[in-house]
Amino acid sequence: MKTLISEEQLREGIGRLADEIRRHYADKPLTLVGVLVGSIVLLADLIRLLDIPCRVELVQSRERPQGTARPGPLVVDPELLVSGIRGRHVLLVDDIFHSGNTVWELIPQLDELGPETIRLAVLLRKEGQCRVPKQPDFVGFDIPNGFVVGYGLDYEDRYRHLPYIAMLDPQETGGSTPH
Repeated sequence: MKTLISEEQLREGIGRLADEIRRHYADKPLTLVGVLVGSIVLLADLIRLLDIPCRVELVQSRERPQGTARPGPLVVDPELLVSGIRGRHVLLVDDIFHSGNTVWELIPQLDELGPETIRLAVLLRKEGQCRVPKQPDFVGFDIPNGFVVGYGLDYEDRYRHLPYIAMLDPQETGGSTPH
């Protein structure tokens, strides 16, 4: 495992990200929507750094229907959106932008709930991996392709607690696909 982004670099980058978000959403009804589970740490830090009024909601995308081993479509559970997003500016907050497939499927589902706008903020964007026409609007860091852990990101339920971002060596992941 190799440190990719130090704890200090993370603090600085997230501070910059919060400043960009604050400037963009000044005087707008903002709702932060965190994508569970990986975005929790970033979402918590953004909440502390943003000094503008905002609601906070959570969505969980499910890739596999209950009781099946086959992948299914990603589905937003609108019941998790307690206060609703109709007429509000939504900032979807996710941990990592790899291919973009997750948010590409989530955004149209959120759009059906009537927000004013939907934008995307991510902590990490993998260079050269995007497979969809949508890029994040706010990016903390661009990183090379590889399996990263720490600051909410895990590998087999480990490393989520690390206060920095590290890249696992390929032999550490046993050939698992990077997220």
